[in-house]
Amino acid sequence: MATKDEERAARLKAALRDNLRRRKAQARSRADDAPEPAKAQPAEPAEKS
Repeated sequence: MATKDEERAARLKAALRDNLRRRKAQARSRADDAPEPAKAQPAEPAEKS
């Protein structure tokens, strides 16, 4: 039979692993939803008057 400390450590380990998976999924979702950054276009020369 596991001690209380071992049981607590196992629950904490599982909770941390689940939280990490959820945060990674959220980050992937945000990366997929975010528009791609605009690519830098060279500036056109100003017209001389």
